[in-house]
Amino acid sequence: MVKHFLRVPAPAAPPLTGHLPFTDAPGVPDPIGITSRWLTRGGRPWFPVSGEFHYSRYPHGQWEEELLKMKAGGVTAVASYVIWIHHEETEGRVRFDGDRDLRRFAELCARHGLDFIPRIGPWSHAEVRNGGLPDWLLARACTPRTDDPAYLEPVRTWFTAIAGQLRGLDRASGGPIVAIQIENELYDQPGHLRTLKRLAQEAGLRAPLWTSTAWGGVQLPGDELLPLYGGYPEAFWTEADGGWPDTCRKHFFFTHERDDEGIGADLRPTTVRGADPAPTDRFPWATCELGGGMAVAYHRRPRVEAADIAALGLTKIGCGSVWQGYYMFHGGTNPAGESTTLQESHATGYPNDLPVLTYDFQAPLGEYGQVRPSYHELRLQHLLLAGFGHLIAPMESVLPERRPTGQHDRDTLRWAVRGDGGAGFLFVTNHQPHEPLPDHPDTTFTVEFPETPALTLPSTPVTVPSGASFCWPLRLDVAGVRLEWATAQPVCTVEAGGRTVLVLAATDGIAPELALDADTVASVAAPSGEVTPVAGRVLVSGLRPGTDALVEVDAADGSRVGLLVLDAATARTVYRGPAWGAERLVLCEDGVVFDGDEVRLHSPAAEPSFAVLPAPDSAVVVEGRRVREEADGVFTRCTIEAGPLPDTAATVTAVRPAGPAPEPVTGVLGRASVPADKQVEALAAEYQVDVPEDLLRAPAGVLLRLRWTGDLARAYVGDVLVADQFYSGRVWDIGLDRLPAGELRARGLLLKVLPLAADAPVHVPGQVGDAWRAAGVRDARWVVTRTWAVRTG
Repeated sequence: MVKHFLRVPAPAAPPLTGHLPFTDAPGVPDPIGITSRWLTRGGRPWFPVSGEFHYSRYPHGQWEEELLKMKAGGVTAVASYVIWIHHEETEGRVRFDGDRDLRRFAELCARHGLDFIPRIGPWSHAEVRNGGLPDWLLARACTPRTDDPAYLEPVRTWFTAIAGQLRGLDRASGGPIVAIQIENELYDQPGHLRTLKRLAQEAGLRAPLWTSTAWGGVQLPGDELLPLYGGYPEAFWTEADGGWPDTCRKHFFFTHERDDEGIGADLRPTTVRGADPAPTDRFPWATCELGGGMAVAYHRRPRVEAADIAALGLTKIGCGSVWQGYYMFHGGTNPAGESTTLQESHATGYPNDLPVLTYDFQAPLGEYGQVRPSYHELRLQHLLLAGFGHLIAPMESVLPERRPTGQHDRDTLRWAVRGDGGAGFLFVTNHQPHEPLPDHPDTTFTVEFPETPALTLPSTPVTVPSGASFCWPLRLDVAGVRLEWATAQPVCTVEAGGRTVLVLAATDGIAPELALDADTVASVAAPSGEVTPVAGRVLVSGLRPGTDALVEVDAADGSRVGLLVLDAATARTVYRGPAWGAERLVLCEDGVVFDGDEVRLHSPAAEPSFAVLPAPDSAVVVEGRRVREEADGVFTRCTIEAGPLPDTAATVTAVRPAGPAPEPVTGVLGRASVPADKQVEALAAEYQVDVPEDLLRAPAGVLLRLRWTGDLARAYVGDVLVADQFYSGRVWDIGLDRLPAGELRARGLLLKVLPLAADAPVHVPGQVGDAWRAAGVRDARWVVTRTWAVRTG
């Protein structure tokens, strides 16, 4: 047996309050506050979840549904760069129309109860041309990103334009703006950061929190800005032959080190690394850039899997984060520039060549709104924070006595506890990218608290499987019943059948056990398990996780509680939201949004299916379709007889073979550069795609999904570039509703695929042999996602 021990110290002294110059608007009903250890809202600990979504990289007609997807995914605040070059590519012509309508985007956030965090720059990075600074500004005789008056003058004008768009949307007016970020990744100009904050405030911008990115040993202007941190599972900005960076590897260990010296390291001198970090005794551990995915550069093309994103996010909670902020949570597409393309590139002096259009970022919600496995993984964690974040936020992170000896120690189990005087949450991460971690057999944990007896769990040693990441509750109160511990992760609660039901998620390979404080329990019924009194506890074991694994508990105080243990796969289909007059759980493998009296499903299935708890008071109705209802454990499952889908096979015709791969060319920092357009024109294989008329008539939700090999691929309608991708082994999706239907009918869709030279200094992980370097479309399918409005009646 391997015993893992951790001692939770006595509760720390109360956090500092009132020491930072951040105040909410007077009279707001839920004032936002900040202590040295956590944030508050309405006088209660607050654990926000923010997700980045760039409105100017997405069609404005679809913003509302995508924001509802983010909300259903557990995001409580939407962050977005206000990218200067997207709004004022031509000096003096500031555009806030269409996809640039900042005000409408913020108003949509407010309409749906989402906080908004504008990141106003003026320099953003965001893999944008010039980091977001317009070409005309750089042509001036000024020194950008300093207090040079010649630079501050146009910045003042730009901030005034932003403030005009956001007027009346601050907290004092009942608006959604809870924080404003100044600049980005500016590591050595604290005075300039202070100046930018002053200029923004003078322009009329208001927020309870003013923030700055804090990685890379940043120098901040005292207490003026709340430092926000980040961490990515992979990086496109390192060298092609550098392997998996240690700065990424570190994020899969429990540590109390907040900084990440790797983010943006290609844009600052290496001598800056190791500078004194922002004081941790004055600021809570908040993040704004946990990797929801990763961009793909030409020279380095990382792939990020859902398990990587989930493990990193859960680890950060265990480390002590009190604000989970993801970059990106929603992908997008660069707008077409009026004078130039708008991506980061060697041509503009930046170290990385990015695709011209795609900014998919492998995000939980993709470039076309695709719902990816990482969305389901993160939603599971966000449900935990929505239900229990007010408990977790004030709890300190405690590390065990026996910890990994270094970042290459793969044998020592990685775990931590967030705890207070007598309760807590136990976190385990046994996953990291690229280098699998071993199973840990015969494992038990002992957690010693200062005010209550130690807990040892589980009752029988278990094997922590390779790849597992989970959080277990320690002395969690559930409506009058104390759950001493469980070997399953809390998800959320819901009122159903006269009981408060706590939903838990089992971990594959670990049998779920529930230990209840016998003094809080009058009776326990577990139809699919065994109930055993053990030393002042009631132990429930032998459960078969699933929709019917409901343990019914009558509490000693007369309340009624249910403990529902779902299997791991089903738990990742849980949504929670207001539906048909009550808070309900919806199980669905696809996308779900909650919108007033309507629940909408986004599903590619021929017969979309979802399950509900508690069951609606009246029958579920989908206009024009029959809905079958049947029991699914304690849920009611509804299946929509949706009718046949269109033929999914896509017709792709080769019209020109590829020429030889172009000779590799290097640019900034000696990194591989994208082949010139003339080489693509001369050497790329060409394919014509036949787009069926029935799909053209209803293109919403239709993707062309391509499996291909080679170096880079571009799609054209006529002479217009409409989509692109660098090869990394991922599928290439093209949204049909983004393409000009008239031109598409007249001229069709043309794909150009370039081969990759064998000696190209390009990192493409997971490839074997050289066949993948040859240009070719291997498979093409239409993916049709239909939207179903579900009501009751």
